[in-house]
Order: sequence, then structure tokens, then C-alpha cells
Amino acid sequence: MSSSRADDAVATSSIPRHDTGSVTDDETVEVPVDERQPLTVEQIRDVVRLVQCPRCCLPLRQPVTLPCGKTICRLCLPEPYVRTNISYPATESRARGFHCPFPDCEKEHAVSDCSANVALNKVLPGVQAEYEKGRQAALISSLSTHVVAKDQWEAAGVPSLGAEERVSRPLPGGRLLATYLLAEMGELDYNAEVCYLSPDSTEHANLDAAILAQVKEVTRAEMDCQVCYALYYDAVTTPCGHTYCRVCLQRVLDHARYCPICRRPLSIQPLIYREACPENELIKRITTYFWADMLEDRRQAVLADAVTHQAGECDMPLFICTLAFPSMPTFLHIFEPRYRLMIRRALEGDRTFGMVLYDHPGFVELGTVLRIVNVEFFDDGRSLLETVGVSRFRILRHTSVDGYTVAKVEIINDISIAEEEALEAAEILAGAEDSSDRPPTTSTPRFPTTRQEIETTPTQVLMDCATDFVRRMQQQSVGWLTARILAIYGQCPNDPAIFPWWFANILPVREMEKYRLLETTSVRQRLKICCSWILEWEASRW
Repeated sequence: MSSSRADDAVATSSIPRHDTGSVTDDETVEVPVDERQPLTVEQIRDVVRLVQCPRCCLPLRQPVTLPCGKTICRLCLPEPYVRTNISYPATESRARGFHCPFPDCEKEHAVSDCSANVALNKVLPGVQAEYEKGRQAALISSLSTHVVAKDQWEAAGVPSLGAEERVSRPLPGGRLLATYLLAEMGELDYNAEVCYLSPDSTEHANLDAAILAQVKEVTRAEMDCQVCYALYYDAVTTPCGHTYCRVCLQRVLDHARYCPICRRPLSIQPLIYREACPENELIKRITTYFWADMLEDRRQAVLADAVTHQAGECDMPLFICTLAFPSMPTFLHIFEPRYRLMIRRALEGDRTFGMVLYDHPGFVELGTVLRIVNVEFFDDGRSLLETVGVSRFRILRHTSVDGYTVAKVEIINDISIAEEEALEAAEILAGAEDSSDRPPTTSTPRFPTTRQEIETTPTQVLMDCATDFVRRMQQQSVGWLTARILAIYGQCPNDPAIFPWWFANILPVREMEKYRLLETTSVRQRLKICCSWILEWEASRW
């Protein structure tokens, strides 16, 4: 056996950096791995911790990434239960959930939002295979290291009740391999630190270096985003288990609400705010440890792209006329020369433009992107357009080009399905607490009769209230529900996400009242507005 290096002392130990009793690793001080230097004791412990489940402490098996960005074994998921106080979307796949086991989250996660992480499920078997190859090589060459596991208090020099029960054993290989094998045996707590009672010889270090190089190689193969084909930066894992850079997924969702790989519908918020869609913590730690320089290059590239985008020109042509809504048709008669030019350019491009409501002396801040579906030209240059609403936007700044207005806009998107469910559950629970001293009425939810009741009514009941109103108005043959109107906008939708837009087109309400819908970010908010209109309508008839 070769002589030990002078800078390797016996019983060297890693430094604790985790809170006692917590399974979260948010406070880990990450030290990137440099292949040109031997691993420190702290780095060895952190590299092994990368593949450990924070709950069972074993190497991750069938890893699942939770909506909060943390990753655990599938078998470590808490026992699910039937969720309550949620009526929308209330699909079968979202009926069961569990409370997050991580103390810094503890939110309710739907089981359907917790699929196996595809990238990590490809990486980990290869990583485990490399450690096994190293173990076989160590057994052949009779290399071993005496490793000791310490709890955080003991490692910090504080007296600990667990000191007498600490694990201490010789294991094959150098320090890295021996530490991994201790975790594989289930004897290394996720938050525990280690020390070594054996010197680290050149042979031990060379074996560890070879294992680490192979681990990095098999891991790197799965650390590229399948949209930009570069190293993950600010990685977000979707409910279907696929992982993308945040900016890449944002661009994908601008075009379609489906996963680019498996085509499963995505329920996440299109802008992917960090509060709603946190970064995948494990992938962040892996890329930071192994490829810190590449990650910094990616960060600089993303920031430069964001600056360029924010400083971009006003590129959304605006038709200043009336209100339009997503998913709804809008028919336009184009006769002004400036708008003839604007529409011709739109047809030559992506066939979209923005519609905003006129508001003396200018126009309102929020509008709707319209896509031209059909156009009919007349000999005198006029045209009739059939368009459909695509999305909503907020005007950031605007200018004039060839007589018509163009603007720089930001798209307004709804909150995610998970946030929609949490909003409903919180409001219903608040209503239940307020009415806890009232005598019970009936188990069947009734339609709201006051604005206060609207606030605490289940989302599906709000929808039922609105569609019941439409049905009663049809039976009464009101003037705003004629066959001609229904031929344009269609029959009453059953989808709560579409109904408010349809209802706003149908009901004779002031334009600025309808405008309130454009600034909402949830289906529930819009249905509450619709039900408030119904209360006003019915009150005005008496």
C-alpha cells in the first residue's frame, strides 16, 4: 500500500451544516467539485448525500420529485388520503393527496402531481453500477477505509446522546466508496457527518477519483434539457416527471399546454413563478457540485437573453375598439386605412394582434390577443375578420407605427391547478369557521344569495349556480339569449374555465364590469364575478 499524503490526518471529519431533525437540505453550503484537487471530507459527504433519500437515508430508489422541488423515493411518499374542500377541477386523478413531509413546505400535494423523475431514474442506476464496480475493484486489491458516522452534534463537538451508538466500521475502497457503502447499508443518516480512522493513501484516492469520474460521466448524459440541449439551468420538473430549464418550459407553454416529450397536459402555471414551481433542488445541487463553471456560463446566457427580451421593441399591434375574451369569437369590420395596413401585416406574420377597449382619451391597460381565423376582402379594400381569443396581456409600453398603435406586452396567465385548489380550500375552510356557530342546514350546498356567501361557496357550486341561471333565462326567452347570439357564441359551456368568457359576451353588463375578468388569475375569481352579476340582475328585476 502506498504511503499516505501528508495533508491527510487520521480521524478527519466533515463539518455539520444541517439542522437537527430536519429532512430539508436548503442550508447546505455547496462546494463545487474540482477534478484537479482531491476531494475534501466535506465534499465526499456531500457527493454521497446527492444520491441519498432525505426520508429513508438509503440511496434513492424510483425517485419522485414533489411539486415543492424536493426529491424522495417513491416508497417514501406519505400515505395518501381523499382530499376535501376542492370541487374544481375535481378530476379523479387529483382526488387523492398527501401533506408534504418536508417541514419547510408541508403543503398538500396531489398524488397525480408526483410522477417518477425521468432524468434521475435514468441517472441513479448508472451511478449505483459505478459504485458497485468500484467495490469489486477494492475487494480485489484489498483496499479498505475505516469510516465513522457521527450525528451533527457530535461532529460539531457538542456532547450527544448518540455518541455511544455511532456506527464505526471498515469498508472496501477509499473514503468516497466507503461512505457510499455505509449509506447503502442504511447506517448513514441523511444529516449525519463522517470521519475516517484510516489514512488516505494514493491508491485509495486514485480509486475514488476513478469512481467519481465515472459517476460524473453517467450523470452528465442525463443533465441536458431536451428543449435547448444544454446543461439544466433553473430546472423545473413537470407533474409528468420530465425536467426542463425554466425559460425553456416557459417558451413551450407559450405555444401549447402539453409536455414536449410525453404530450401530457400540464397543469402548471405558464409563467412558472418560483413560488408556484420551485427549482428541482437535487438537480440544482448535482449541477452545482459537478459543473459549476458550465452552470455559471448558462446563467450568464439566460440573463443576457432576458435583458435583450425586456429591452425589445414594441411588437404587438393593437386594435383599439372593444372587449374580447380568450376562447371566444370576435368579428371585426376593418375599414380605416391604418387598420387595413395593420391587418395585412398580421396576415403576413403569425396572424395575431391585440384587442383593447377604448377608454377616452386612450385605451385600457389589459387586452386580449386575437388570432385571425378567417378573412373576407371587399373590392374597396374593406375586410371582415373572424378571430378567436388566444390569451390576455398587460401593456408595458406603447408607441405608434404608420398610424396604428404597437405595444410591448406581458401575457397574463392563470395560477396553476394546485394553487386553484388551495385557494378554494382556504376560502371554504374560512367560511366554515365563520359559520361554525350557526345551526346546520343541509348537506347539499345551496346557491349563494349574498356577496358574502359567494366568497365561501365551492367553485363547482358557483358554476352550477351560473348555468342554472342561464337555463332559467332561456326558459324565459330573455332578449340576450336569442338563437342568433347562441349561433355566434355557442351553447352554454360546461367547462368552468371557459364559461365566464362566454357569459361575459352574452350578459348585458357594463363594459368596465366585464373588463374586470381580464385581470383575474383564477377560474374561481371569474366565477365569483359572474355570480355577483347574477345577484345584481335578479335584484334589479324586483
